[in-house]
Amino acid sequence: MTSTQPTACDANCATAQPEGSTPHAGLVLTATILASSLAFVDGSVVNVALPSIGRDLAGAAPDLQWVVNAYLLPLSALLLLGGAAGDRYGRRRLLVAGIALFALASMLCAAAPSLPWLLAGRGLQGIGAAMLMPNSLAILGSSFSGEARGRAIGTWAAAGAIAGAIGPLAGGWLVDLIGWRAIFFVNLPIAAGAIVLALRYVGESTDDGTPLDWTGGLLATAALGALTWGLTLRSTGAGGSLVLVAGAVLLAAFVLVEWRRGERAMMPVSLFTSRSFTGLTVLTLLLYGALGGLLLLLPYVLIEADHYSAFAAGAALLPLPIVIGIASRAMGRLAAKTGSRLPLTIGPIVVAVGFLLAARIGNGGTYWTEVFPALIVVSLGMAGAVAPLTTAVLSSVDARHTGTASGFNSAVARTGGMIATALLGAALAAKGDALIAAFQTAAFVAAALALGAGLAAFALLDRKKPA
Repeated sequence: MTSTQPTACDANCATAQPEGSTPHAGLVLTATILASSLAFVDGSVVNVALPSIGRDLAGAAPDLQWVVNAYLLPLSALLLLGGAAGDRYGRRRLLVAGIALFALASMLCAAAPSLPWLLAGRGLQGIGAAMLMPNSLAILGSSFSGEARGRAIGTWAAAGAIAGAIGPLAGGWLVDLIGWRAIFFVNLPIAAGAIVLALRYVGESTDDGTPLDWTGGLLATAALGALTWGLTLRSTGAGGSLVLVAGAVLLAAFVLVEWRRGERAMMPVSLFTSRSFTGLTVLTLLLYGALGGLLLLLPYVLIEADHYSAFAAGAALLPLPIVIGIASRAMGRLAAKTGSRLPLTIGPIVVAVGFLLAARIGNGGTYWTEVFPALIVVSLGMAGAVAPLTTAVLSSVDARHTGTASGFNSAVARTGGMIATALLGAALAAKGDALIAAFQTAAFVAAALALGAGLAAFALLDRKKPA
């Protein structure tokens, strides 16, 4: 999922790396898990702290949107560039630098005297995450081989799912007990442990790489930033049309630059000559956008409208990662027999049904009659989509592009969550019955997006079954 868990394609960023073996394998794996857990947890833990942050720092709805998107923006835009920099300059070097930057940014967030300082810290966290995430996986790819590599990546993914499960829960407990600043201080001992293990036990590894696509990276960041800002302004009724136009122009410039760079681009445009890859990109953007909106708005509604504590709101989300974690393996085996097209069509449609059930939240029922059934259905649908998406993305392009394709798909998932957050300004600004009504409207929109994701898979994915 966009921010609470590793996406399906995160784990495959390591598959394109050369084979190898390493001593102290368990400690190398621990270092990468600790590093990536920083990014996964901080992508979700803030959601349960938004009401408290808004009250403490006098943040309006657009401000609260940027507490989330100031992190997702650099992470989405720079993820591929961070991986390429590690290939060229050293994966351990980029991993350690990313962890250190993330830790310093967390200290800035925790000590932020005002909202602008908090947003600056969140942006730096996103840059650090874009450096450490792809390189933690690339290190696994270069440190393990054969079945050991598969087990290492599986363990990494499972740890990410656990982090996604306990992040909002632990964050809510800290917010209630100490205050929202504590959720950032927790990062410091984790970062210190990851750095010590990486420096002592992780060997340096590089590939001979082409020059980094700095122009593409800067244009992607500027385009996503302008589009996010424009959508945020529009969602709160503050205009934003000119900013959206500027974002569209920058996006067009990015595509032009990438097209001219050809195979040296951080996002080769030639990937989109694959009909299946195009369909998977549309599916990912719509599905993870819908899910990202739910993960942001649901705990906010539970706290503000239903008067849950932050801990209770975090606990309310537990069925989502638990069910996905349990059911994904079975769904992966099913996809191996049927091919990816069928589960990637049915899974998002089931998610859409779950969002329709979520539209009942706020009608006077209890958690068990309104929230829990919706989360279970959404979880089952996502479980049907997560594992097949991995296989589908890797098989939609030729072998030399698998790393780029999987990394790009991961970035698209986070971009979907970022766009959804930018569009929720009116909901975050509402109170009482108006907040419930806004949430219900958002649930219907999310259902339409998930249905569109399923239709994209049905229309564009390859119909053939696996051999």
